[in-house]
Amino acid sequence: MKTKIETPNAPPVGSSPHSQAIVAGNFIFTQGSIYLTPEGKLLEGTIEEQIHQIMKNLQAILEAAGVSFVDVVKTTIYVTDMSFYEKVNEVYGSYMSDPYPARETVCVKELPLGAKVEISMVATKS
Repeated sequence: MKTKIETPNAPPVGSSPHSQAIVAGNFIFTQGSIYLTPEGKLLEGTIEEQIHQIMKNLQAILEAAGVSFVDVVKTTIYVTDMSFYEKVNEVYGSYMSDPYPARETVCVKELPLGAKVEISMVATKS
């Protein structure tokens, strides 16, 4: 059985055929989040500000599912330029704690709406 998670504190999915997150068993799978505001507008600003927005979106989604960043076991980060890696690491790291989730960072050609970074997470309910 799976349950849809939806919160107004993260960007709406609109007509896109996906959910902000799905709970399946003890696992929570988040959408890939880019730096959209909860109103659905792409945040302008520095790469650091954009990554903070992504993390705030993911935090809101995880909280709606009844978990937090300490429950994250796996993260996938997509970037359009590996020169963002250190800044992503710095901001992402400020939200996470040891033991850190398993993670991969993948450089891709493009992301939705011209975003530079997208992050998704898998968390577990204790």
